[in-house]
Amino acid sequence: MDEAIREKIALFRYGLIAPLLNEQVDRGDYLAEVSTKKHDVPHYGEKRYSPKTILEWHLLYRRHGFDGLKPGRRSDRGQLRTLSQDQQDHVLAQRKERLWMPVTVFYDQLIEQGDIFPKEVSYSTIYRFLKKNGLLGKETPNTPERKRFAHDKVNVLWQTDASEGPRLRIDGKMVRTHLIAFIDDCSRLVPFAQFFPSEKFDGLRTVMKEAMIRRGIPKMAYTDNGKIFRSDIMQFACAGLGIQLLHTRAYDPQSKGKIERMFPTCKTRFYTLLREKPASTLEELNERFWKWLEEDYHRKPHASLNGRMPLEVYLSQVDSIRTVDDPSALDALFLKRAFRKVKHDATFSLENQLYEVPDVYAGRKVEVRYDESGVHLYEEGKAVAQATQVRFQDNAHVKRQRSSLSFKEMQVEGGAADV
Repeated sequence: MDEAIREKIALFRYGLIAPLLNEQVDRGDYLAEVSTKKHDVPHYGEKRYSPKTILEWHLLYRRHGFDGLKPGRRSDRGQLRTLSQDQQDHVLAQRKERLWMPVTVFYDQLIEQGDIFPKEVSYSTIYRFLKKNGLLGKETPNTPERKRFAHDKVNVLWQTDASEGPRLRIDGKMVRTHLIAFIDDCSRLVPFAQFFPSEKFDGLRTVMKEAMIRRGIPKMAYTDNGKIFRSDIMQFACAGLGIQLLHTRAYDPQSKGKIERMFPTCKTRFYTLLREKPASTLEELNERFWKWLEEDYHRKPHASLNGRMPLEVYLSQVDSIRTVDDPSALDALFLKRAFRKVKHDATFSLENQLYEVPDVYAGRKVEVRYDESGVHLYEEGKAVAQATQVRFQDNAHVKRQRSSLSFKEMQVEGGAADV
């Protein structure tokens, strides 16, 4: 099992224990409910977990953080664990005749018929094999119930989304902008928001880091199913910070009502100010927006807050928020991740650039985490080396160590050594 799979399994386990970490549910009721459900687990397929197992994961996260949720390395790592060709053909033939049957029942029947032995072929092996061949069958997805959120504590839940912003005329061209924002569910305060020229994850990363530095760390983050909000980086960052990441149903923006109402407020009360005096640069747009946010939006009485101001509600509970102790530590949590095979010359390619690493990593598969500031090699969740971009012109002038002996002297010594 490679590191990418171990991380996906850890993310799944974190998703199960996150409600316990946030203390938003009754422990007994939650464990009883979750243990009765089947879960589609990365690598393993459909599985059920007992309350004891879930509590063990909860304890591992408390002691060791996100890395404690990763499964251990197998003692038979590197050995082949799969179905023989005859078994594959037989399982496929049997499955095509019983496509209507749940995979769990089908697996049990294979065992009862003596076609496979559970100690040799696991359920996850059968599940992955059927999935690869498109023979899982039709499954009825569970439709999650949408509930209206109304938390009475700040930083319990933040909603986030992106919206198209005003267009700017820069150097004679019209440039689109996109506003990425977070809003606190309880106080309606906006921890941070910013306009960007595009709707990419780099913008979400900037806004989320700045929001937590300014206003603390939320227990839950509620987003839609946009690409940037479902990215692996977002999931890893939330897991590292102990934030439960929640997603709405597809095509259901009403479930994020507070952030959806905040954007029209910006258009009505801020965008209209730009008509009289348009912003000429993106920097000017953001400076004016942040000033409006602090002086107008946060200090205006809100109807849903019984006439109180968002800033007033937030400050009334400021002593209970979880703050960021070391802002620089957030940088490592939001690094992009990739896996690369290091060539024998100790180089690898990343985003059309060639990087070199210490020779000890030549020929190995490594985990790479990176952003615009640098590229780092990670092992077991820890940075172990830094990769540097290869500069061919510099390498051409590197002084190489040569032998002080002439070719004839080397031949003579070589011949003497052979004797």
